[in-house]
Amino acid sequence: MTKILLVEDHEELWDFLSRRLRRRGFDVVLAHDGQQGVDVARAEKPDVILMDMNLPVMDGWTAARTLRADEETARIPIIALTAHAMAGDRDKMLAAGCDDYHPKPVDFPQLLSQIDAAMLAAEG
Repeated sequence: MTKILLVEDHEELWDFLSRRLRRRGFDVVLAHDGQQGVDVARAEKPDVILMDMNLPVMDGWTAARTLRADEETARIPIIALTAHAMAGDRDKMLAAGCDDYHPKPVDFPQLLSQIDAAMLAAEG
C-alpha cells in the first residue's frame, strides 16, 4: 500500500484530503507543522509527501530543504500544496526541493495524477 505523508495545518483540508486518499487505498500519515513533517518523514519513510508551504514551527520551504539534505529522505517525492500560484512561485518551490506543486484549492483528480507521476518518476 502506498504511504502518503500529508503535512498540513488546516484541519478542514487535512481531514478532507486524508479521507479521500484513504478511500482511494492510500495509507495516510499526518503531520501538522513542518518540524513534525520532517520527523514523521524520517520515521515513516512515506512514498510521497504532500507539503503545505505555509506551516507553523518550520515552514514548508525549510522542511523541504531539510528533507532533501538528509540521505534517508532525499529521494522521497514532495508535492507542495500552496495558495502561492503567482509567476515564479513554482520555480521557488522546485528550488526548495519540491518535485511538483499543486495550487489550492485542491483539484483532487489532478492531485491524484500528480501523485502517480511523482511515484513513477521516483521508481525510474
